[in-house]
Amino acid sequence: MKFLAMVVYKRASEESELNRILELQQRNLYANVPKEEQLKEGFVTVSHTFDILNRMNDVCPHIIAKDGDKVVGYALCMHPEFSHEIAILKPMFLEIETMVPNIGNYIAMGQVCVDKDYRKKGIFRGLYRTIQNAVKSEFEIIITEVDAKNKRSLQAHYSVGFKLLSTHISGGHEWKIIGLGTF
Repeated sequence: MKFLAMVVYKRASEESELNRILELQQRNLYANVPKEEQLKEGFVTVSHTFDILNRMNDVCPHIIAKDGDKVVGYALCMHPEFSHEIAILKPMFLEIETMVPNIGNYIAMGQVCVDKDYRKKGIFRGLYRTIQNAVKSEFEIIITEVDAKNKRSLQAHYSVGFKLLSTHISGGHEWKIIGLGTF
């Protein structure tokens, strides 16, 4: 059994950490997770390239949870300047832009994921606590979107204080845009 005292939360600063994020992402990608497991455990939708992940990290470093050298969780920071870089996220940013006067300065949380062996141990909450502390001086709100079918992810986000901002349909999916911070 793993002890959580070994888990360290930090901003990604090494190429090896970015590669480990991508490995964890691939294991939890919608297309790679069986349907039954998607319902129980959740999934991630976007597959990033190393290039985009690295450029995003250069602007606003991602938050990771590490157990030794192993990345066991991550929360990707996606500055709005990357709004046109990932096709599946363009509709989210267009929807956010309609809300911006009411929202203020924001950072998008581009994706959050926790390794299956580390779930239900507070890692998700630790990632969000860390990202809030890391970006609070620069951004008023953290915004993300979750596929409405990903009930586990929605419940987890609502449990740490996210609130529903908008619902929209894109690519045949219903998406919930949610925010954490000052409203």
